[in-house]
Amino acid sequence: MLQTMAKAKYKPLSFSTTLRNPNRIAGFLNQLLPYENKNLSSDVINDVIHSVIKNKLYWTMYEKRVPKYKKIYDSENLEFTDEEVDDIIKHSPQRHNESGFNYGWESRFHTWYILLEEFGFVNYSKNNPIRISETGHMLIEAYNDGKTDEQKVQNILLNCMSKYRTNNPFKKNLNSNVPLLLLMKVIKLLKNDPEENDAGVYRKELSLFICWPDNNAEELYKLIKKIRKEYGYQYSDEFIYDICLELLGCKTPAEKEKNKKYYKKGKICDESVDEYIRKMRSTGVISLRGNGRFLDLNSFEENKISYILENYDNSTVYENEDEYFNYMGMFDKNFFDIKNEVDYEKEYNVKIEKLMEMSKKFTKEEIFKELMILSKKSNSENETFKYIPEPTRLEFLTSISLTQNIKDCYVEPNYSIDDEGLPTMTALGDMPDIVCFDSESSITSIVEVSLIRGRNQVNDEILPIRRHLNKEIANGKNVFAVFIAPIVHEDTKEMSEWYKHKESIDINTYTIENFINKINENNKLIFLNEVGGK
Repeated sequence: MLQTMAKAKYKPLSFSTTLRNPNRIAGFLNQLLPYENKNLSSDVINDVIHSVIKNKLYWTMYEKRVPKYKKIYDSENLEFTDEEVDDIIKHSPQRHNESGFNYGWESRFHTWYILLEEFGFVNYSKNNPIRISETGHMLIEAYNDGKTDEQKVQNILLNCMSKYRTNNPFKKNLNSNVPLLLLMKVIKLLKNDPEENDAGVYRKELSLFICWPDNNAEELYKLIKKIRKEYGYQYSDEFIYDICLELLGCKTPAEKEKNKKYYKKGKICDESVDEYIRKMRSTGVISLRGNGRFLDLNSFEENKISYILENYDNSTVYENEDEYFNYMGMFDKNFFDIKNEVDYEKEYNVKIEKLMEMSKKFTKEEIFKELMILSKKSNSENETFKYIPEPTRLEFLTSISLTQNIKDCYVEPNYSIDDEGLPTMTALGDMPDIVCFDSESSITSIVEVSLIRGRNQVNDEILPIRRHLNKEIANGKNVFAVFIAPIVHEDTKEMSEWYKHKESIDINTYTIENFINKINENNKLIFLNEVGGK
């Protein structure tokens, strides 16, 4: 299974967007689980492809064109039959060719899983055993044990990005560094420089990190200093792109022109930067500042940052897949043991201050629009919201909307935050997503939000809501619950009505759109207490 690196060239850092979020990564790993330690034959690949499509982890244009298939794909309650999956595969030829894999769907399989190899979650090659690492299994478990363990997921991603190398055996890249370590070290240098006013790294400067050839943080820091001194933050994408081409080995105008088709400006200055920010932010140690214009170290995670800088290096080169897999796939248990030492009151105040700031910065209509983007599975263009994972973003936007629209209401969200007050992960499973208190009537409402669209809402959301409600009632509170999702399943509605009848507790179910309409028309908390939602 050993594979020596082939001849490499300088390449900009590029994370595949096929599996952008950890939930999808865990979903794809789940499809490999039944074949762990079995040889990756063409038959196994075909079985995995079939399973991926059947579980709606990947869709084709053919599914979109056939109304019946589109309806099934869009529904969390309908499922494809095996015959329908076979038909989809048959009518969706993949014009794709990857080394070591047959042309077509086999090569598509490789494009799905190559990022998971780079991250050390799995290792595979044709006719050799499929191996899933310790961190791969941990990621699967984080999503399979009922409600997602967000803290576990974040620590897994921190473990991954603290080790991930641009010159791993799957990239064959002459650029040699650990992107997260390089970023952290440069930020440290900038923060220790009194001339830089604690600014962090400017978003446009991230293109330099994406193309940087080595682990020399000092030289990158000096280049950023030089650019800022000459141009401040007022320069074009063309300017930074030209510097990046030089970093990638294009020294003359002719070489630059020749390689522009290979090193595309849009990717280096935009697409790759967006994905870079998402990956760095997913670790919990990087904060966004200045309305998304700057990246900085999250001071709430200072202990983890110090541990990484002291215990990880970006100089080791892993020349074959086995060495790299063994290194990447091992979990550093210290990430669970290291706790931040931030005063709870300070953290709470930062959270509420950011919530109030955002509720004043954006109009009600702008927040409604962002909520509907989540409801419709569209993509946000907002420079702050788009870097917050969708489930966490829903809690954040709902909290902002409640603050903006409900009079005499104190809104207390339970999502975790960075030192800027921006959410890093959803509320922990033992507490409500959001608690609202009407200071005039002394009514409390617990608000739970979810992007789940199917019958799993009952077990994953309604049953925990019932527990939260009974706990509050036992404490003598006048309380009701609100559940918000893009689509409310019929079983969810029936269960909420049943609890009203059986236990006299109020669980009000709203689609995101109905919730928007409700708070737009009624500015008191009590009006959300209509079981069934209207």
